Amino acid sequence: MAIEGNTGFTLPRGATGFSLPKDGPLPETDLRPFRAALYAAARVVEGQVGEIENQEYPLTFHTASVVDRTGESVILCHAHHPWIAFAQERRNWYSQEFLCPPPWASTFAEAGFVVLSTEQLSTPLSDVDTSVLTKGEWRQIRSYGITTLGGTLFNAWA
Repeated sequence: MAIEGNTGFTLPRGATGFSLPKDGPLPETDLRPFRAALYAAARVVEGQVGEIENQEYPLTFHTASVVDRTGESVILCHAHHPWIAFAQERRNWYSQEFLCPPPWASTFAEAGFVVLSTEQLSTPLSDVDTSVLTKGEWRQIRSYGITTLGGTLFNAWA
């Protein structure tokens, strides 16, 4: 279900949401399986799907929630790769505010997504293969003070 450990993560093209015109458009995460997984998760917890916000520039992710008797769980879905993270609240960017995936996160894995653990998301960029990042992407990362994998993946670069 969740990626364990801090090694072996390679940032692919599109991970930051930036692209060069010569490289063509970035891949897009299909929202149909994401929505299906949200509804499956809501059924598992006997809750309901909350608001779903589709990614808009400058965000690099879609935001949704599942609401049950214990409260609201915020789910982040990367706009360009099938990565899922959990957060305590809705924000425009994240750095260390990620939560451990709940037991029902397996519904996302079953739908073809990779559920990222808090350990993975807090991985320092120095421990991630960033070889595909361009000078422009590094400029943005440095200007925003991003130091972790999660901050790079779930951000608003405005």
